[in-house]
Amino acid sequence: MKFTHLRPDNRTSAARLLRLPNHSLSWRIPWGLLALALTIGVGSGLGAVAFRWLIDTFTLLFSGHEDYAAAGHAAHPYVPQLGMWFLLLVPPLGGLLYGPLIEKFANEARGHGVPEVMASVTHDGGRIAPRVVLVKSLASALCIGSGGSVGKEGPIVQIGSALGSVFGRLARMDGSRLRLLVACGAAGGIAATFNAPLAGVFFAMELILGEFTVRTFGLLVLSSATASVLSRVLVGGELFLTLPPFDVDHPAEYLLFAGVGVAAGAVGAGFARLLYLVEDTVARIWRGPEWLRPAAGGLLLGALLLALPQLYGVGYPALRNAIEGQYVLWFLLALLVGKMLATSLTLGIGGSGGVFAPSLFLGAVFGTACGMLMHSVAPALAGPAGAYGVVGMGAVFAGATRAPITATIVIVELTGEYALLLPLMLAVVLATGVSRLLSAETIYTMKLRRREAEPDLSPLPAARG
Repeated sequence: MKFTHLRPDNRTSAARLLRLPNHSLSWRIPWGLLALALTIGVGSGLGAVAFRWLIDTFTLLFSGHEDYAAAGHAAHPYVPQLGMWFLLLVPPLGGLLYGPLIEKFANEARGHGVPEVMASVTHDGGRIAPRVVLVKSLASALCIGSGGSVGKEGPIVQIGSALGSVFGRLARMDGSRLRLLVACGAAGGIAATFNAPLAGVFFAMELILGEFTVRTFGLLVLSSATASVLSRVLVGGELFLTLPPFDVDHPAEYLLFAGVGVAAGAVGAGFARLLYLVEDTVARIWRGPEWLRPAAGGLLLGALLLALPQLYGVGYPALRNAIEGQYVLWFLLALLVGKMLATSLTLGIGGSGGVFAPSLFLGAVFGTACGMLMHSVAPALAGPAGAYGVVGMGAVFAGATRAPITATIVIVELTGEYALLLPLMLAVVLATGVSRLLSAETIYTMKLRRREAEPDLSPLPAARG
């Protein structure tokens, strides 16, 4: 990350920092760029709320429940005679809808979204086609609603970034400012999704822009805060996880958290490898039309959901249950392996959704499992297993993305567990280091590098470390 500092120079002023290009007379004053950031924040917030409504609607339609991940093996209320076996039909049905939609209108809507935004920023000057907003919204909502085991944050990042690109191009912004507005959309998307405005800001700086400046920070904060406030007004402002207060009672327990961080870094890097291994395997086996692949692969996903219905959709209920200690150790390990396979399969067959939430899910079940093991070995030293689940969420995400600042801030904002800040920071830093030792790429940059190596596909920029 590049840091740009300001010298105390009388010639430096806010007006100079925010000065806009001379060729756009209506946007010369700083207030023009501020107004754009504010507008993008509003658009990202509204887009996130609308997207969540789409997911809820399709989930209810396909499964008959508000969130089937919390319903066990319940039957669909509209077709009760099928029992739990309707799960075999739901993912293929969803694939028949979103597969042709992506193939015909926007191929860039396939996948988890963030690499495509990174590509537009570093390679295409921040230009994203307006059709991505609609196609990505529908395709991802159909995919998640029909059981796709992916997250909603990646699509919302792509939707918000596309809005930023559209507004910036309408205002005739130059390349650097257009990229900044794309990042404003990404920040607003993350903020509105998780009710985490600071996490949105640092996500955009660490992963989308790869730099930090005073102007960048100020505009991202404006967009992120606006989207977050709008989301809180429309859907509520409660914490993502409401947990009992955790604390570190013994200084030696930091060694246990460090061990979780090291292991979680390997889990995050392994998740990235498995994701693209499954994608390669599916691509090598499949010989039919691309639009049909999500439906055919959906049969495998449905079989996996039959075994572990907790993996249906984003899977937040199972994540909460894991941290609250409602699962035994063997089932946590089954969820760990199952989530890796389900997410990899969903994206490998051509689904649309993010990997942010799956990384948090993996960290929650893995960290809680580690906490249970440590508590059985050293009960006088280890604290509640849920504390290790909270720390594991940030550590696995950091291992997969190598964005340690975002990983730390997002967990604190999601849970409000400020007492775990120090062990969280320790685990996140160690996980990032272990991931770097195991892999030269992250779960995002790996996709960019792979696309570079395939001359038959559209070129994407070199991956940033």
